Amino acid sequence: MSHDQRFRDVYEECYPRVLAYATSIVGRQMGEDITSETFTVAWRRHHDVPQAALPWLLGVARNLIRAARRRDSQQYLLAAEEARLIGQAESADVAADVSDRQAALQALSSLSESDRELLTLLAWHGLTTKEAAQVLGCTIAALAVRVHRARRRLEKALERASVLPETPVLNSSDRRFPDRKGALT
Repeated sequence: MSHDQRFRDVYEECYPRVLAYATSIVGRQMGEDITSETFTVAWRRHHDVPQAALPWLLGVARNLIRAARRRDSQQYLLAAEEARLIGQAESADVAADVSDRQAALQALSSLSESDRELLTLLAWHGLTTKEAAQVLGCTIAALAVRVHRARRRLEKALERASVLPETPVLNSSDRRFPDRKGALT
């Protein structure tokens, strides 16, 4: 397969998910810029792109987001607020079918940025534990600890909002989360 065809295949497969990831963190406009830059890096470094390209691309996007934050922190704060407002507006369509969704989103928004990123990588962006660990630049064991702690903080935030569901959000039976020993359940 030629370099051009491989890039085209990776682009078609991964573009929507990279865009969704970037947009969820920095807003639509900056998310599109980060996604474009991510694929520019992938084009230039095509020999470094692994067969499973999505985690690598999300890692590149994450690094680009960090660099953009360092360059202009005020721009990031405005974009993050816009993303939050867009998320609330989009969730309103689904909220009629899901009880207490708004309270759950508020509980999620009360978490630290790193907890939100971790939980959304796994739950919303559908990454496996191994892929999320690769994106975050940590081991699967470290990710397991972070997931456990983030889930506990989310449960406490839900309790404060008095909307703790009968079954825990992001429970340990979810196949995307490791058990205490790091093994996938």
